Amino acid sequence: MSNPAQPSTSSYPGKSAKRVFASRVSTSVAAADEVVDGRDAGERSDAVLQTTRPGHDGGGKWRTVRLIAAACAIVAVAFSVAAGCWVVSLGPLPLQQARQVSQTVVDRNGKLLRAYAMADGRWRLPVDAKTNVDPTYLKLLFAYEDKRFYSHDGVDPLALARAATQLVTRGHIVSGGSTITMQLARLMEPRHARSLSAKLHQMVRAVEIERQLTKDQILNLYLALAPYGGNLEGIRSASIAYFGKEPKRLSLAESALLVALPQSPENRRLDRHPDAARVARDRVLDRMVEDGTISSEDAASAKAVPVPRMRKSIPILAPHSADRAVSTFKDIPVISLTLDSNLQKNLEALAHDRAVSLGPNISVGIIAVDNESGDVLARVGSPDYFDDKRAGQVDMTRAVRSPGSTLKPFIYGLAFEDGFVHPESLIDDRPIRFGDYAPRDFDMTFQGTVPVRKALQLSLNVPAVALLDRVGASRLSSRLKQAGGNLVLPKEEVPGLAMGLGGVGVTLQDLVQLYAGIARLGTTRPLREFIDASDAPRDPLRLMDRVAAWQVGNILMGTPPPENAPQHRIAFKTGTSYGYRDAWSVGFDGRMTIGVWVGRPDGAPVPGLVGRTAAAPILFDSFARTGKLPAPLPRPPKGVLIASNARLPLPLRRYWPLGELVRTGSDQALHIQFPLNGSRIDASGSEGAQFSAMPVKVTGGVLPMTMMVNGVTAGEIGSRRQRLIDPPGPGFVHLTVIDATGAADTVVVRIQ
Repeated sequence: MSNPAQPSTSSYPGKSAKRVFASRVSTSVAAADEVVDGRDAGERSDAVLQTTRPGHDGGGKWRTVRLIAAACAIVAVAFSVAAGCWVVSLGPLPLQQARQVSQTVVDRNGKLLRAYAMADGRWRLPVDAKTNVDPTYLKLLFAYEDKRFYSHDGVDPLALARAATQLVTRGHIVSGGSTITMQLARLMEPRHARSLSAKLHQMVRAVEIERQLTKDQILNLYLALAPYGGNLEGIRSASIAYFGKEPKRLSLAESALLVALPQSPENRRLDRHPDAARVARDRVLDRMVEDGTISSEDAASAKAVPVPRMRKSIPILAPHSADRAVSTFKDIPVISLTLDSNLQKNLEALAHDRAVSLGPNISVGIIAVDNESGDVLARVGSPDYFDDKRAGQVDMTRAVRSPGSTLKPFIYGLAFEDGFVHPESLIDDRPIRFGDYAPRDFDMTFQGTVPVRKALQLSLNVPAVALLDRVGASRLSSRLKQAGGNLVLPKEEVPGLAMGLGGVGVTLQDLVQLYAGIARLGTTRPLREFIDASDAPRDPLRLMDRVAAWQVGNILMGTPPPENAPQHRIAFKTGTSYGYRDAWSVGFDGRMTIGVWVGRPDGAPVPGLVGRTAAAPILFDSFARTGKLPAPLPRPPKGVLIASNARLPLPLRRYWPLGELVRTGSDQALHIQFPLNGSRIDASGSEGAQFSAMPVKVTGGVLPMTMMVNGVTAGEIGSRRQRLIDPPGPGFVHLTVIDATGAADTVVVRIQ
């Protein structure tokens, strides 16, 4: 008979020996515990036995739940830590590398002049979707690639679910679930293998990109990195290479093609697989019709457009200016120049055509400048940048060459400024010697006595040298240098009379700057070609008096034009250097100044190369290709003496060289006795007057005498040989007295 106090294992039907053993183990462990709630371990064990029902081990169930929960928590924590470590191991986003683009040079309106490939040979142009991309393309892009681009945070769950459903129901990938941001992540960190880990990598990076960049920045970066086959990256590179234009205005067919190419850029390259590209384009159009984005009629019209089969060259405009800009601003991705791309393109074509017609090895340089601002609007350094026979990579607008007769207008300008000659004065063109120097005209003839106006228009050499002898070669050189014209003389040489006929070196750009000063009525402005926000204001530089500048411009406006060219449209001057090495023509209207140089870059002579026949026609064609009518020159400034020769003051009616003013007998040479040359005169007025009258006293000379202040007639000097004049204002004043024989004396004083 069994003992009731010790139930056997048969008292617990359904329990295995294993569970009993576990129960016993639990009981023995509990027996070793301390007393809890006033009961010892034995009492607690009995309580457990009394409350436990067969088949219901309640404590084990909750213990198992707790173990499972703890295990899940541990797994979750471990997964989170592992995921966090994996995300951290990815490192920061390679934004700096992704933002690297081809260095580009643009014109004053932002149009591309030239782009430079990246170090690895890729073309990647910066893009601004708001200003550089056609809205039709963006509409197709969002509809085809990412409908909820502006609403998701990098990952679109609806797109992923749709892609998974299509994969399950159709058995193959119909559409991807990647957003534009995820595609950008893939472009930033390319992965050739398509796997779940790669997709997770894109999703994580997409979220990071969305946190660091705005939607517009993400779109711009994607449009710059999207592959289009070969070394083309970005929509701008593709549009220029395939369509020959910026993506600002694209047709529906072009937009659909640019949407389709990045899906498989190498297999759809237009220059290798045009048929595959056309099929992909049509697929995009069909999809857009299904989505209701475009009409079936528009899609059919777009499908009828053939796809391009050849790549076009990336444009290269103003290569010399672009090269100089890149070498100056090495770390700036987009460099803005003052050039006008349309004018630049027209003048480059003109230079190329004329160089070919002029013969082999001939080069042409053209530069156009805005008179008011000094901005360079076009610069053609050579007719063909890649023509080695013409030294195409040498910028002839910056080359130092002999200017021929192109400096003569500045000689006449200083003569007008000094007041000893007038455009209607008579001057002799006859054989004359200046020491050992005996100038002759270009045609080896002499015209006799001619008006000064005609002498300049016909570019007569003897009158120009005679006036330069009176003005002073050193003074002319310093005045031109002061105005920004850097004249280059042979080593250890000083300015001489030969500089008036080309015996000095100058660049085309400096010459154009000086001629623009005539158009500006006597002041030049330093040329500007780079648009830089930090540019300091460029103060005008003095070239000559306003009256003298207007008189020179008025004379040059009447210069006989080349054959078949209109008269009185532009003021211009030509020049031919010694030995027919350089042909020049520089002209201006009220808006711009253009200079043309023609010759061989190596300095070899070209028989028959003359400025009037070689350079002047190019100058007139250059103005015609600006697309604008010539602007009138400024109106005559105050103080201009407009009169015929017969109405001029007697001393101004004829110019006599200094050598013929030597007197014999008791005649005394004309001399201004007061004020002294270089003196300072205090002419402050009294009783509210700003300046008081200033006396001028002369000795010698032949009456009557004419008094001139800054080149403007101020009256006659009588028998007392003195006159009171009203100072024109504070500053330097030129006082000139001319007697009846044409003899003159000039002093410069400072009024204060």
